[in-house]
Amino acid sequence: MPEAYSPKSEFLHTMQQRGFFADCTDLEGLDEALQRQTVPGYIGFDATAESLHVGSLIQVMMLRWLQKTGHKPIVLMGGGTTKVGDPSFRADERPLLSPDKIKSNIAGIKKIFSRFVQFGESETDAVMPDNAEWLDGLNYLEFLRDIGRHFSVNRMLSFESVKSRLEREQTLSFLEFNYMLLQAYDFLELSRRLGCRLQMGGSDQWGNIVNGVDLARRVDNSTVFGLTSPLLTTADGRKMGKTASGAVWLNEEHLPPFDYWQFWRNVQDADVERFLLLFTELDIGECRRLGRFRYSEVNQAKITLANEVTSITHGPDAAAAASAEANRLYGPSDQSEQDAEARTGIPPVELKSKDVHDGITVVQLLVDYDFASSKKEAKRLIQQGGVRLNQTKITDESKVVSLEMLFETAELSVGRKRSKRFTVTDSH
Repeated sequence: MPEAYSPKSEFLHTMQQRGFFADCTDLEGLDEALQRQTVPGYIGFDATAESLHVGSLIQVMMLRWLQKTGHKPIVLMGGGTTKVGDPSFRADERPLLSPDKIKSNIAGIKKIFSRFVQFGESETDAVMPDNAEWLDGLNYLEFLRDIGRHFSVNRMLSFESVKSRLEREQTLSFLEFNYMLLQAYDFLELSRRLGCRLQMGGSDQWGNIVNGVDLARRVDNSTVFGLTSPLLTTADGRKMGKTASGAVWLNEEHLPPFDYWQFWRNVQDADVERFLLLFTELDIGECRRLGRFRYSEVNQAKITLANEVTSITHGPDAAAAASAEANRLYGPSDQSEQDAEARTGIPPVELKSKDVHDGITVVQLLVDYDFASSKKEAKRLIQQGGVRLNQTKITDESKVVSLEMLFETAELSVGRKRSKRFTVTDSH
């Protein structure tokens, strides 16, 4: 967001302060509209599975905040576009689904959304239309004549989502190429049917969103807006929503609330503040305070994150049950001050920076400092969940402890009784 402009509307101010903002087609115009009237805004979700996963949670929360700040969320189900498949930043075509499977997936997704937004008939209540309502009955020749003529193939080829696929010499079918026309047409239809003024999405949707804004201007001479959020990755660069064991689903039939709670409890230290801001409704000042916690104290921030996100997604009772179960299985996690005081008596092991310039694997540390007799045993300890780095469970056998982390001191623990603190010196 341009530093020279500070939004006055509560919604855009929240987007800016909490890290949701990437780009906007007309920031000042949208800000004025949000102050003047109730703005219906939408995000589209293709029905490719019966549940969304946490990679979609940033968009879900944007719709939640839109409603909380006095505007109308439109949760657009892609019953029509799911039959085509969004090519954005994919290496291959999506598999085509049957109409019955798409219908079943939409029902599962609606169940999730009912926990995040309030559906109903009032001005700010959420609605969930399906773009199959207008796409399934399209007359192809009329669509080409009335809509297709407004699109430049040269411009479409320049969009990063298409260009990246072509540069890798991967097939982009004509079916998928039409997706961006259909998404733009969705915005036009929602503008006409529901007075929708805003489309939101991840920054990978920027080209599609701009197409929709431009189409509404050309066809209906109407002013609508586009707003994108950053593409979310974890601190180590992994795509949000995927783990070694699979997707982190929002629906409890696909992932139990306890496992969902554990996912948030075990995020990396560097992600805590950002995730508190994006995925909870805690006061911004409290998010930043918790984000400053370090070493064993950061566990308190992670527990707060897990409780808050699980409470929003599955309800307070499920969050409390998950927290209690974690306490039963792994012991109390709320003794950070006592743990920190005990650990200050552990003398640090000094490593020379020249020896760990590119970092050192956790497996190597376990072997070199007598936690394990071999790399095989070290990997087994990790697989069994007994190894922690700065009180965060290690699940990746190839995890590297960076030089930067060692400069700040890294504590490696196996079980509850064996710990060593490592630090780095500049000596050669």
